[in-house]
Amino acid sequence: MADDHGGFEDVRETVDGHPMVELLAYAKSYWPRLTLGILAAFCTRFARLVPPLLVATAIDRVILGSAEPGLLARVGLLPGDPISGVAARTALLEQLVVIAALAYVIRSVTRFASRYLLQSAAQKIQRDLRTDAYDHIQTLSMDFFVDHQTGGMMSILNSDINRLEQFLNTEFRQIIRVVATVGGIAAILWSYSPKLAAIALAPVPIIGVASALFLRWIEPRYKSIREAVARLNTRLENNLGGAAVIKSFNRYGFERERVAERSQAYHDEKVAALRIRRAFFATLRLLTGVVFVLVLYIGGLDNITGVEGALSAGSFALFFLYLRRLYSPMRRVGKSANKYQLAKSSAERVFGLLGREPTITSPADPHRPEAVDGAVTFDDVTFAYGDREPVLEGISLDVPAGATIGLAGATGAGKSTLVKLVPRFHDVDDGAVCVDGVDVRSYDLRALREEVAVVEQTPYLFSGTVAENIAYGDRETLDGERREDDAASERVVEAAKAAEAHEFVADLPAGYDTLIGERGVKLSGGQRQRLAIARALLNDPAIIIFDEATSDVDTETEERIQESLNRLVEDRTAFVIAHRLSTLQDADRIVVLDDGNVVESGTHDDLLATGGEYASLWRAQADAAVADD
Repeated sequence: MADDHGGFEDVRETVDGHPMVELLAYAKSYWPRLTLGILAAFCTRFARLVPPLLVATAIDRVILGSAEPGLLARVGLLPGDPISGVAARTALLEQLVVIAALAYVIRSVTRFASRYLLQSAAQKIQRDLRTDAYDHIQTLSMDFFVDHQTGGMMSILNSDINRLEQFLNTEFRQIIRVVATVGGIAAILWSYSPKLAAIALAPVPIIGVASALFLRWIEPRYKSIREAVARLNTRLENNLGGAAVIKSFNRYGFERERVAERSQAYHDEKVAALRIRRAFFATLRLLTGVVFVLVLYIGGLDNITGVEGALSAGSFALFFLYLRRLYSPMRRVGKSANKYQLAKSSAERVFGLLGREPTITSPADPHRPEAVDGAVTFDDVTFAYGDREPVLEGISLDVPAGATIGLAGATGAGKSTLVKLVPRFHDVDDGAVCVDGVDVRSYDLRALREEVAVVEQTPYLFSGTVAENIAYGDRETLDGERREDDAASERVVEAAKAAEAHEFVADLPAGYDTLIGERGVKLSGGQRQRLAIARALLNDPAIIIFDEATSDVDTETEERIQESLNRLVEDRTAFVIAHRLSTLQDADRIVVLDDGNVVESGTHDDLLATGGEYASLWRAQADAAVADD
């Protein structure tokens, strides 16, 4: 069951396998880039281990003149013979300088290479994920959009996918850092003093176990945080989209409280997780402090008492230089565990969304007719939204091709729901909807919807120009690149003229190139509806549905649109929904619905003569019109 507040908790149930494994699967396409980046990252980390070795050698052999050859001599990078005299010490110092310079050059080059290669791969994976997630959302059926709010979808497409990119970009390199640094330092320290190395490395398994426990503790918190931020985004999006309504009803205080409630819930979840995180990291720092003290005391005591195998001054300094570098990435393990859990929570939502299958799809062997006449049959149709009460019950209706059917009835009678079954926005629970005698469930979805145009009461227009919105569904350019040619422009103008939109468009500052703003905010309601009608007419559909399509236009404009529509629907099957019954009076047949049932059917004159529900509605509207005059 979907979360009514946009939390998308239900999508987690559709993750196929472990979400982080699914994330790594997206990296397969970029394995050469990733492989080179990983190798470069290891080289960077190993190069960073060289300077402390040089410092230890300089202290022991250059400054103190010790006979201890050191690790660099043992691996053949420096001479192992005892050093004496100013010239020999100077020569050794020069060798150390050359090795240091090479180490820093290698570090700089490999650091650039690793960061560029790994970060660019993370960006490519982010791009692929967002593209796939968006494409997949577009394939989902309308019931998904009914049950899930836009704010939650935006949270997945932006926040969650961005978090996964950040994890790949940053924490993947941190994992390499831990492996290379801890492994390299452990080997070097062990070669100098197994006893002190054992003390220095003792916290490593403890930190590993503690990090695993930390993941278990923090996981529920991060799931709650992701849900809380999705609900907060949903509330903010609803309020920003409904700014005009809030202002109209002066509901600032009410909406502020609702936003504050969501914000407080998000705050509480974050603070609770923060408390656990800070306690965990504080414990790690205390543990590393204990180890530092033990190495200082035991190593120093061995040197004072002259115990066999005691460290030289340079080696003793080397231990503390490496201790600082050892525990920095180990403490970062806790932060990486924290980031991993955040990323895992986001990955569950992203791959849960990608795992959600559309409920309405084309069949294996779909029906693709060369042409559609437009005959529509509703055969004992029953439909309900989810587990709610049926909206339509036992509807049977035969609509011949080319007929205009008016749908009347009170709000909630099921008129809009009935016509949404024709393009298969939803599937019937019982019965069947047929086009040209073929069940719509047997059609190829695209082929069916190309022949059914819908104009809604509140049409959605995209931010762009008038021409772009009218030509949005132009089949002749939809599958290829958009092109500006005379034929396309002529189709746009002809559709606008048919919808009685050409005149007002011509008066706009830039005509058909005028930008109309987000959702067409720069146009009036009637102008938006006329553009939507033009968009629907552009492709010459066999079936056209007007769902209160003239509700926001004045009476004069409605009459002009009606005259045009009477011509335009002459060879099309048309369903016209209107509360203003004058819009329906010229229909071939008027069907009156009440509570999901057909209660009357006939022509305008027949229904008036019958004196039933339609006649009552007609008289009520006529009386209201007289009263207004």
